[in-house]
Amino acid sequence: MTRADPPRLRLAVTTSSETFDRLTARLAPHDIDVVHVDPTARVVPVDADDSPFPPVDVGWVYPSRLMEGAVLDAHLDVPWVNGRDVVVASRNKAGVLATLSAAGVDTPDTALVSNPADEDDVLAAAERVGYPLVVKPNSATRGTGIAKVADPDSLLGVTDYLDLVHDYRATGDKSYLLQEYLPGARDYRAMVVDGRCVGAVERRLPDDALATGRWKHNVHRGAEAVAADLPDRHRALAERAAAAVGGDLLGVDLLETDGRLVVSETNARPTVDDAAKYEDGFDGRVAALVKRAASNAAGGDSVVDRGGNGTATDS
Repeated sequence: MTRADPPRLRLAVTTSSETFDRLTARLAPHDIDVVHVDPTARVVPVDADDSPFPPVDVGWVYPSRLMEGAVLDAHLDVPWVNGRDVVVASRNKAGVLATLSAAGVDTPDTALVSNPADEDDVLAAAERVGYPLVVKPNSATRGTGIAKVADPDSLLGVTDYLDLVHDYRATGDKSYLLQEYLPGARDYRAMVVDGRCVGAVERRLPDDALATGRWKHNVHRGAEAVAADLPDRHRALAERAAAAVGGDLLGVDLLETDGRLVVSETNARPTVDDAAKYEDGFDGRVAALVKRAASNAAGGDSVVDRGGNGTATDS
């Protein structure tokens, strides 16, 4: 008697960018179909019986917009590879750095400013960090709102604008960071899957951008992500950071300069890059992580229900 093929898992992914396309192609051979679900920029009924979303078995990463994400989460009623708690924890840059520091992981010298803060206290903190320094929002992404300042007057000019934003009562996050600037640092994004560093990219600015004084290494600001073969020291640090912060899927940002290596932040919604930038077996490791998430929710078996069309299979 021939054993029936196991049912294919349906993985909900909320992004429609490169990560979606890459996951679609690379998880298909592992019996996982990627389904786009997006609760943003649309009208969504809150009644679960009137759900506009297709049936799925497991989610990739909890939506970045937490309000819409809560409705989507209720509609889908499935586990996530990276759930809400992991996403929220990683979004809080100061919280991540505090957690890493407590775990003995080296980080840039950083101070959290919670508004309204006394101007003299802000200036004193900046003196301790040292100029030039970086001012950055505590919870923004893609390099948004980050500024480098070289003196107290420039710092206060930036914080004046932050004070105006934070004075608006609907602003949820009223904090920002003062962080040491590491000139000439090499900027790596290490991908850690299930506790193991499985590849990395180095984010580099083109020479013409450097010549004009550009310094941000974010890909969304014009940097290029090239494959990087990380030394064991770098891989071990990325894995220690992921273990301290938590989460089975994590991008860990490393800065290296003058022999110093620090973790600058983590990302619970990391971009999945080209296959050549990861070690052999990356796709299988990710597939196993997805299947385990589905299996854990089903008490050990990955149950594909979707209205009675699936059967229980060992994952």
